[in-house]
Amino acid sequence: MTDLTGGVTDITRVHDEYIALTRRKRVYGGILLILFVALMAAGFRTADSRNAGSFAEGWTHVFDYPAEVLAEALEKSAQLPGHLLHFLPALVETLNIAAAATLAGTLAGTVLALLSTRGLAYWPRLIPLFRRIADICRAVPEIVIALVLIFVLGGGPVPAMIAIAIHTAGALGKLFSEVSENASLKPVEGLESVGANWAQRMYLGVIPQVGPNFVSYALLRFEINIRASAILGFVGAGGIGYELRNAMSWGQGRYDEAAAIFLLLFSAIVVVDQVSDRLRERLTHGAKAGATA
Repeated sequence: MTDLTGGVTDITRVHDEYIALTRRKRVYGGILLILFVALMAAGFRTADSRNAGSFAEGWTHVFDYPAEVLAEALEKSAQLPGHLLHFLPALVETLNIAAAATLAGTLAGTVLALLSTRGLAYWPRLIPLFRRIADICRAVPEIVIALVLIFVLGGGPVPAMIAIAIHTAGALGKLFSEVSENASLKPVEGLESVGANWAQRMYLGVIPQVGPNFVSYALLRFEINIRASAILGFVGAGGIGYELRNAMSWGQGRYDEAAAIFLLLFSAIVVVDQVSDRLRERLTHGAKAGATA
């Protein structure tokens, strides 16, 4: 009887603790929701006051510009195929910028990840240093890095590629490090016992384990870098973003060109997204199937 009573008491205590925990979560969630709504309201009020009240009055016209672009594009729809062919080299340049930046950033991110992972780092005491380097690389926006490089190197695709590669190295370095922490150390220890150096241990003992995830993250980053390279074109970094800025700044009369550029960029992003999504699925599911077998 004593044991049964003790069991009932434990169940009651656990139930009471669960109810109390649920209530605390609801209270904290309500507080966060109230703070979020208050910050949003304050932000909109500040934006409206700094725009002399035009923010509240002008938001209803947010679709006026897209409507003008579409109207002119439909009016000159016969010229659309020619515009698509004309701006296709600029799209290819944007894809080249994104691909080169992704490749360079992936290699640099892999090195940063291996040097900042516990149990794998060549210099364990310098792990915090390499982690801070990765933090700095991904903390600074690509457009800021590109503006500095354009000032130093001049306009063109090279500053955009370097800027995106630096940010990619920081972002992938963090992701790769988290993946590498879950890698088994037994192959590494076995290679070390037969005299393999650090590079050989990483290449033969770690990369085969984490390779599919590395490639999956790199493909995902490639999609992001296409958008980033298009945005950097607005600051003179070349590619299709530069052509889009020119078409939009010219104004009415070249809106059909802006529509063609939007269509090219949207199509490229959709195609790359679908292809990379299938590749990532095959890599991840293939790796799991192989491990199960």
